[in-house]
Amino acid sequence: MKLRRPPAPLLDAALIAASLLDVWVQVDTDDRPALACALLAAFALTLRRRLALVTFLLTLPTTLVTDSVFATLAALYTLASLDRRRSLLAVCAVAFTVGDTTEWSWPSPAFVHLSDSSDLITVTYSLATAAAPVFLGQLTQARRELSLRLTEVSEAREHEQRMLAQSVLAQERTRLAREMHDAVSHQVSLIAVRAGALQVGSRDPATKDAAATIRRLSVETLDELRHMVGVLRAAGSGPTELTPQPSLADLQRLVDTSGIEADLHADLPDDLSPPVQRAVYRTVQEALTNVRKHAPGARATLHIHQRDSTVHATVTNTAPNRPALPLPGAHHGLIGLRQRAELLGGTITAGPTSDGGYELHLELRVAGVP
Repeated sequence: MKLRRPPAPLLDAALIAASLLDVWVQVDTDDRPALACALLAAFALTLRRRLALVTFLLTLPTTLVTDSVFATLAALYTLASLDRRRSLLAVCAVAFTVGDTTEWSWPSPAFVHLSDSSDLITVTYSLATAAAPVFLGQLTQARRELSLRLTEVSEAREHEQRMLAQSVLAQERTRLAREMHDAVSHQVSLIAVRAGALQVGSRDPATKDAAATIRRLSVETLDELRHMVGVLRAAGSGPTELTPQPSLADLQRLVDTSGIEADLHADLPDDLSPPVQRAVYRTVQEALTNVRKHAPGARATLHIHQRDSTVHATVTNTAPNRPALPLPGAHHGLIGLRQRAELLGGTITAGPTSDGGYELHLELRVAGVP
């Protein structure tokens, strides 16, 4: 059975209680300056989740004047679990070691002498004590990020499976509609025509009546088949994100459901041809997919407008704020976009930006496009 993590307020209260217990055991109540530093360190832990570095700095003085270091170690662990800067963590660990191994007495503090073997052992032990919460905090941070990456991979796989299932379903419905229209409807139409000819050309009343019935049923069946063909085609190409015939009207919903923070600025006329609209939509869709895959945590900005006879679509994203996890893909997205753009007389350019982000730009000439 998986253990549940205790609530954050309860965990903070437990750390503060443990720090106060450490103060009660390690600090002489008659030493008011030392007691004040120790109590400041204990209650500074209330800020550790929001201001990790400030919390560590507030707990550091107690290592100079007391042996109560639990609060400082807890603050160092929190900083290591939230901050990626290893150089900063190394400096903080050294600062703890210096404070822990220094006997503070005003006006001249007594520092350890590394030439003495006993002092060297003390420094090594203190440095190891500081390194333990740093390594543990980094391990916690890596575990949290791995959990996020696994969640993203799981969501991406589920999304891809849904896309594949809906694509297969749409193709099958389209195939059925085509078969019904091309084969069944044609044959029923021939039956209706031959029955009509038999009704007109026959002199036998029974035959004429049977032919009329066949013709009427054939016409009714043909109407039902046409209705079913329309239903299948509508079900196979409805206005959803996964359909093969999107338009500019679907852009906002595409941005809203992309799973990333994105701002859309679009100003295009409504009379653009369907091929141009689909090209713009597919470009935006591929760009947002690439941002989600290769730039986790980045923010995207989309500018889509028409200048003279050229449509411009630019998708720019900021630099990612966490490492990207390689996700499965065919790596043919940009190639397909360039081919689509070239067929319409346009171009696709893509490349990194100066701030570490990425930009994709589509240009399409709309004059003369059927």
